[in-house]
Order: sequence, then C-alpha cells, then structure tokens
Amino acid sequence: MIIEAKALLFDNDGVLVDSHHSVDHCWAKWAIEYGIEGFSISNHYGTRAQDLVLSLVGQERFEEANDRINALEQESAHETVPLPGAVELLISLPADRWTICTSANPKLGLARIQAAGLPVPKQLVTGGDVEHGKPAPDPYLLGASRLGFAPADCVVFEDAQAGVVSAKAAGVSMVIGVSIRALDTDAEIVIEDLEGISFDGVQLVIPEDKILRR
Repeated sequence: MIIEAKALLFDNDGVLVDSHHSVDHCWAKWAIEYGIEGFSISNHYGTRAQDLVLSLVGQERFEEANDRINALEQESAHETVPLPGAVELLISLPADRWTICTSANPKLGLARIQAAGLPVPKQLVTGGDVEHGKPAPDPYLLGASRLGFAPADCVVFEDAQAGVVSAKAAGVSMVIGVSIRALDTDAEIVIEDLEGISFDGVQLVIPEDKILRR
C-alpha cells in the first residue's frame, strides 16, 4: 500500500514502544492506594495521567495523587522496550518529517523513548506541551505545526481510540492503527507493527502482509 504524505506523527506507547506491563502495574498499585475499586488503565490508554487522576480523585487530592502516579511510572520507565520495526523506521526517516506526540509528561516521555533506544525528535510533543490532552486535537495540531506542515499533510500512527479521535479532530489525512488493539478503534487501516514500512518524505509504503484491516 502506498500513501501520499509529507510528514508522520507517532503516538509513543503501544506504537513505538511497549510500556503496557509497567503502566498496568503502576496504575493498579495506584488505584489500590487511593481506594479506587474496579479500575483498569486499559480502558483509558492514550489519555494524559493528569486528566485521568483529576477525574478519579477530584481537585482536593489531585496534586498528591498526580505526583504519586508520576513517581511510580518514572521508576519503571527503564522497563520500556521498542516495538518491532520502530527503531529501524525512525532512524531511516528524514529528520524534519516526523515527530512523536505522546500523552506522557515530559520527563516520563523522554525516559521511555531513551530506554527503548529510539532517536529523540527535536519537535517532540508531550502531555506538558498542550492545554488539552488526547482525545482533544491539541497534541497532533501542535505536532504538525512544529514540523511546519498542515495537519492534512500528515499521517498519524496510533493504537488507542483516544489518540485516533484526537488525530481525526486535528484533521490529519489518515490515521493508521498499530497492533491488534487498534482493531477496536476508528483508524482507517490497522497494521500489525512497523516492520518493513518506509517513508521518503513523499510516499509512505506499507507492506500488504502487515495490514490487519482496511
């Protein structure tokens, strides 16, 4: 499959790196500490921690609870590993044609990228860079702007519905879902992983055998 594009915008967790085990563990521990029964972070993948914490504990306990989940996740950031094809794809891309738009806070986002051995883009967008996190369009609007392109010139890679909604609201040309988790999202197509994908600044090429849904 060949897709015309000028720039690529990547979510990080679940697309470029695998941090789900540590994320699940940290949030499960946090939920127990704050007495939140029946909570599963898997229902909230793609959203900013600060937004989720506020909705769960309220303003009065927000600062303490937010600091706690940030500390737990930061402590486990070193466990992050790259997903198939991520390193190879990113190092092959024109440096001014891609960036990462993650919901993680700046310190955590950078730590996970570095732990996975990925190149760090100069135009990195984190949860701390925007007023409203995913599913609001702010992260992908900012990512496109920092690269100097209109959202309609960009293709987004996502694995979570919150991120897909964010990208679509930003007006990107296409949202590509990554992994079987993305089959439950509204992404236009879904691929297994990033192995074998190439992009030269004009054409994005996706091997047919990587496409799970179109």
